[in-house]
Amino acid sequence: MDLKRLNHLIALADERNFGRAATRVNLSQPAFSRSIQAAETEMGLQLFDRGNADIACTPAGAFVVQRARKVVMESRQLEREVDLYRNRMMGDLAFGVGAFPAATFLPQLMIDLRTRFPGVNSRVHVNNWRYLVEHLKKEEIDFFVSDIRDVPRDANFSITPIGRQRGRFYVRAGHPLLQRPVVRIADVSPYGLGTGRLPAQAAEGLLKLLGRSEEDGLPVAVECDDIHLLKRITLATDTVMIGTEIIMRHELATGLMKPLELQGLPRMYAQIGVVALRGRSYSPMAEYAVRFMTELSQEQSQAEEDVAAEGGAGAAGRP
Repeated sequence: MDLKRLNHLIALADERNFGRAATRVNLSQPAFSRSIQAAETEMGLQLFDRGNADIACTPAGAFVVQRARKVVMESRQLEREVDLYRNRMMGDLAFGVGAFPAATFLPQLMIDLRTRFPGVNSRVHVNNWRYLVEHLKKEEIDFFVSDIRDVPRDANFSITPIGRQRGRFYVRAGHPLLQRPVVRIADVSPYGLGTGRLPAQAAEGLLKLLGRSEEDGLPVAVECDDIHLLKRITLATDTVMIGTEIIMRHELATGLMKPLELQGLPRMYAQIGVVALRGRSYSPMAEYAVRFMTELSQEQSQAEEDVAAEGGAGAAGRP
């Protein structure tokens, strides 16, 4: 039985008169009467007593109308929620972010979501790409944003680059290496590196620059995807941290940290991108979140390029 006919039953039960009930649902009285008769025929029950001036529900009619009210109410609620979802006021959002995006994009995105769409429930996984890929395959997240250099070019994945962040070596103000007139990359080894899980390409490049074998490995003292913890460790010890200029913005502005100008070190960049399941449509909220982080990434990438072009990065690196 369709919802219109259920509404007709409810209207007749409320109005107790065919004429008033027909007016209420915008039907002629003959058409309304046919609808009620069709409902009774379809159910094989007499739903209304018609002998008196006022129409009354039979026991069967009272039973059906009671449940019809619930069905109609739930239908209206569903329509309302779909409308709210369409307008990004409801709907769960589940996504993942790697270490760098978690420190640069995520805070602004989450503040924006909580401010604009307080009815949205968000679930965020902060981890490395290997973990995030597995959760994406299981459809436990809608997408993730991370360094995409190691993400498999699988036919099941859609990988969209959205920007890049320059990676550099950073130390606390007063670090012994800042006192040297020339610092070579091999000089950082005795102090140990603090870093998130490096992409294979970046790790291989650093091994060559350091003149170390795969058996030796990188001189990593702390590997952690929590960037804020790495910063605290670096500020309190002589650890050399691998990070980006955007992540270190506050520490550089306040003079707490300095970038090392390492002789012979080429520019390094994290390639940030969005990874999703190919062919799967984004929900309205997922679409909003992806667009927000894409625009923010492009703005930050451009800001880094502008600073580099002006020579600001080199000036900041002098002790």
